Amino acid sequence: PSVVAIRQDRAGSAKSVAAVGHAAKQMLGRTPGNISAIRPMKDGVIADFYVTEKMLQHFIKQVHDNSVLKPSPRVLVCVPCGSTQVERRAIRESALGAGAREVYLIDEPMAAAIGAGLRVSEPTGSMVVDIGGGTTEVAVISLNGVVYSSSVRIGGDRFDEAIINYVRRNYGSLIGEATAEKIKHEIGSAYPGDTVEEIEVRGRNLAEGVPRSFSLNSNEILEALQEPLTGIVSAVMVALEQCPPELASDISENGMVLTGGGALLRDLDRLLT
Repeated sequence: PSVVAIRQDRAGSAKSVAAVGHAAKQMLGRTPGNISAIRPMKDGVIADFYVTEKMLQHFIKQVHDNSVLKPSPRVLVCVPCGSTQVERRAIRESALGAGAREVYLIDEPMAAAIGAGLRVSEPTGSMVVDIGGGTTEVAVISLNGVVYSSSVRIGGDRFDEAIINYVRRNYGSLIGEATAEKIKHEIGSAYPGDTVEEIEVRGRNLAEGVPRSFSLNSNEILEALQEPLTGIVSAVMVALEQCPPELASDISENGMVLTGGGALLRDLDRLLT
């Protein structure tokens, strides 16, 4: 996850990186006053240039941990296919500022298709739906090129926000991002199941200002996720409508590939079929 914990000095200015990735994500909502857990990437693009640069420096240092000389690697960065030239330039400059010698940008769906082992170089249509934290990329690929692509700013983070808003609206309680993510992983589903699952949740009651426990079931979470799921389904439908007939025939025969952390939502494949 693109989360960075920054330790600040007494003046409030950023001082050093305390943690990056999973370790930093566990700190969300739990940090003392001198540490801030920040998401430097928002909806697939840079929201905080300085922290993004620090995050990339951390990744480069991890890869070259045993290097005596200062590392200066070639870096390949995946970017949303809907990102603007300004956003792409910001990503490139951030990577160069972090110490990269050369920076190459590749559209996320193409990188996902190559990683999934699809035959991207052949005259066969392949469809990729990449559901990340901030964006969902839908693309049809053939002959090493992207025939159609679209990017919607809906992803796993929007799923978490939808659950938080549902709990606030229906239970008058506030839960954090970590709790919302736990609910999503344990009982979240994109399609009605045969059984109804429940989970015990603890949150802060907004009226009383004190912690309270309550139960949520899988049907409620399905209802909470309807808005972001509808956006993803609509993006897939538009891609199929815009796809040339021959490539649509290939996709009908071979199916589509779901990638990204958001694609782990249970029964998402059933919803899209």
